[in-house]
Parts: sequence; structure tokens; C-alpha cells
Amino acid sequence: MTADKTAIRNAATVIVLRDRMSDPAILMGQRGAKAAFMPNKFVFPGGAVDAGDADIPLASPLPQVCLDRLYENAPKGLQNALAVAAIRELWEETGLILGTPGTWSGDIPADWQSFAATGHCPAAHALQFVFRALTPPGRPRRFDARFFLVDADEIQGDLDDFTHASDELSHLQWIKLSEARRFDLPFITEVVLAEVEGRVTDPTPPASVPYFHNNDEASLFLRLRGYPMPEVD
Repeated sequence: MTADKTAIRNAATVIVLRDRMSDPAILMGQRGAKAAFMPNKFVFPGGAVDAGDADIPLASPLPQVCLDRLYENAPKGLQNALAVAAIRELWEETGLILGTPGTWSGDIPADWQSFAATGHCPAAHALQFVFRALTPPGRPRRFDARFFLVDADEIQGDLDDFTHASDELSHLQWIKLSEARRFDLPFITEVVLAEVEGRVTDPTPPASVPYFHNNDEASLFLRLRGYPMPEVD
């Protein structure tokens, strides 16, 4: 049976913020021209949650406030899988390690063997859930994406070493936050950038998270924790 590629898939996206207190920059790459979803656009690393992500142990959990916000309007037990997906996608697409030194026990899944070979276990304590967005209907792919912000100081190793990255994103680079809008960005990325700009000097995870919800009836800006966002032009 052919999978329904228009079905909504849970996804995780990682916004790595570097030099936040001096000259903030974010890590982005360009999607291929033939990509079915957002071709040619500059995006943050990220992708869909895999079935096996729920089985990967974390060396440290997400902050409690992030777990609470991820629990809202979502299937039970999805929180850790989202965190694992974020760490896995960051590794696969950039070669950067978000984890702590350690040894894996038991069999290591194939898509985690290269990560484990670095001598690290995935750790989620530095991930901050800052945004959620549902792809509008009618697109070739639809994702219920959770955006996680992480300080680059939490990354293990050389921040400029992308030699272990896959070829899914090209032109991987650190882009000054003040210059990011000069690139060809998806609309939702521009919205998320505004949220990141507002959090640059705040190292704590947010208690309330914006949720850009698109369905067949309307596009709504909401806030997880029950607060509606003000209307925007």
C-alpha cells in the first residue's frame, strides 16, 4: 500500500542560536530544487518523526515546561519522540552533536550508529520548545512541526564542522539573525524568526508557545496554554 504523502506528520525543527549575547546567528541550509516540500528555500534543520524515535533513550529529558506545552493538543507520549527527532535530524542534516558523552547499551538502531560512534548519547535538556506550526491544506506535504531553540554552546565539538552532514541541505551556514530575512525563506520561517528575536536575551524556555494552526476552515494564531494571540495584518 502506498503511503498517503498528504497525511499530516509530526515533525521537529531545530533553531541553533550562536553568540546570542553579542552577535546572534542561526544555522540554516538550502533545500534542493527538486524537493517536494519547500524547494530552494533556506530552512532550519529538521524533519518528520520516525517510528523508531519513541524507542531511543535520552540521557537527559526536556525541560518540564516544554514537556507540558508539547503535551497540549497532541497524542500522549509524543514529547520524547519529538526531542529525539530534533536531535537526530540535527545530526543527519548538519553533523552537529546535541548530546552528552556516554556509551549506548544494547543494539544501536542503524540510523543512530554514526551518532553513537562519536561517543555521545542524545540529550534533550537544552532544547526549548518555542513554536508550533501546522502546514496549510493543499500542500504536497503537511507537517505538524514543533520548533526547538537550542544555544550553540550546548553543541558538542566544532560548530563549523559540517563534514558529517548528509546532502539534504546545501549551503549550510551561520547567518546573522539581523540578515536572515535577506534569504529566500518560507513564510512560517519568517514568523518563527520574530519569535527567536524576542527570545535572544532570555535563556529560559517559554511558558507559553505560539501555535500557527491551519485547517480547511481557517488559519489561526493561538497560544498553547490557552491564550489567543492578537490578530496580525
